[in-house]
Amino acid sequence: MPAHAAGPLETNVLDNAILGSIRAAANDMEAAYRAFHQMPELSMQETRTSAAIVQRLEGMGLSPQRFGGTGVVAVIENGTGPVVAYRADIDALPIKEATGLDYASSARGILPDGSETHVMHGCGHDMHITVGLYLAHVLVHNRASWAGTVIMIFQPGEETGQGAQAMLEDGLWATVTRPEAIYAQHDWPGPVGHLFIKPGTAMAMSDSLKVTVHGRQAHGAQPEDGIDPIVLGAYMIVRLQSVVSREIAGTDMAVITIGTFHGGLKENIIPDRAEFKVNIRSFDEGVREKVLAAVRRIILAEAVASGAPEPDIESMYSFPRCHNDPQLAENLIARLGSEFGPDKVHLDKAHTGSEDFGRFGDQIGVPYVYWHFGVYSPGKFTQADQPAGIHSPFFASDDVPATLHTGVRAALTAVLGHVGKPSQAMGKPS
Repeated sequence: MPAHAAGPLETNVLDNAILGSIRAAANDMEAAYRAFHQMPELSMQETRTSAAIVQRLEGMGLSPQRFGGTGVVAVIENGTGPVVAYRADIDALPIKEATGLDYASSARGILPDGSETHVMHGCGHDMHITVGLYLAHVLVHNRASWAGTVIMIFQPGEETGQGAQAMLEDGLWATVTRPEAIYAQHDWPGPVGHLFIKPGTAMAMSDSLKVTVHGRQAHGAQPEDGIDPIVLGAYMIVRLQSVVSREIAGTDMAVITIGTFHGGLKENIIPDRAEFKVNIRSFDEGVREKVLAAVRRIILAEAVASGAPEPDIESMYSFPRCHNDPQLAENLIARLGSEFGPDKVHLDKAHTGSEDFGRFGDQIGVPYVYWHFGVYSPGKFTQADQPAGIHSPFFASDDVPATLHTGVRAALTAVLGHVGKPSQAMGKPS
């Protein structure tokens, strides 16, 4: 259902100069998007991407700084006024692209375990980078329309939950002026031109664990001489599926996924170890702790039941809950409704996906809002097969110009709610 919004359909919070600047940049935006789509890089390895962002920002007359290795921050100052921040994430995924696009990625990268993989922007961060750069471009070229400071954050390592923390530990907020609000958005397999926003809890917490199961190697023909870590790991994995169904109340939400399982090198050798990785999602801190405790209890108990050595349980990544400030979100809903029309702005549900964006605001007690925007033309939703979602080898907008236009326009609507001149300021749509 569309969110409520102030004003009639498309009263255009953004002034004509800014709207004209977005339209004039359309071809350049699409070219930039294609370039970033073809150079995806894995989390915390975004060296070429980071260099390209720096080059483009310097071309606007800005002085970007590095934080967290491959993170980039540019401060756009324009006289006295409020300070607001906008974040775009820049990393890609270990996926072999199957979109069939003439600019599809053929890139490869190295995973943390040293193995080689195909790499693709299967989560649309190429779109996020481009929107962030052209948000900066429009602001730089339309200084008469706003006053204050806008902090542009290009964040690495979102997919692994490392990037925001790395930038913060590298002194981001000790170096850059504290903003009064922080914004971010994510492309989504919805209709192009539509926006989706959830006040309050927007994205789930997430924890990833690596479990190494220890056994005793033996010949496959003599299993009595060994302890089979593959069988033991299988028991663990099956038993873990009972945590949500039998230990978590039906009124609460939790998800447990086993995403990888590896063990052995030959079919007639019982190996000495096996490994699997667990991903846990939850919205409530109490539920999170209960699930983590149950997962550890089951893994350890199954090892004891099999007479095996104690397994190793390592924490890999952890994401905080992404909690949109209710008042800031309501203000943005009203503005987006006035800019795009209330029928294009939808009250969303909380997503079980996770985001580390909230760390930027949580560390310094600054409110933030995170929302989604659609990437597919309406025709995609009349077919028998629904369009591909994020983290799919087929995920890519089929209407790139309209998607970019929406993303930049939405980002400007949020940012100018703080630094815009009176006709564009928060709560004062034209």
